[in-house]
Amino acid sequence: MSEDDELPMFIRQRFPSVWALEIVLFLRTRAERGWQVDDLVKEMRASRALVAVNLENFVSAGLVLREGEDRFRFAPANPCLAELCRRAAEAYRDRPVAVINLIAAPEERLQQLADAFRFKPRR
Repeated sequence: MSEDDELPMFIRQRFPSVWALEIVLFLRTRAERGWQVDDLVKEMRASRALVAVNLENFVSAGLVLREGEDRFRFAPANPCLAELCRRAAEAYRDRPVAVINLIAAPEERLQQLADAFRFKPRR
């Protein structure tokens, strides 16, 4: 798998919604501290159920570390996951519509979107 295919696949597999992506990117930019679910609910202006389900998924995926019973911190399990999160944040910042379309697209359009998502090398 090429690096060009890796990011769209990561985004598609790990973030079932834009909310999920927003939560992990929020935690990523504030990785120095652990967050309680209720604090994330307030910051994200999301429902408790949405935040809690996504946090559990991120813990299982190795993106977030559970600290105690109700505290979570961005802490990827390995450097590859940290790099993919960095690249996802960059892609969402630079091409938000492409990332949103990638998350929202039906499976049959995945390859089309992945091809359109490829970045050209910087000069």
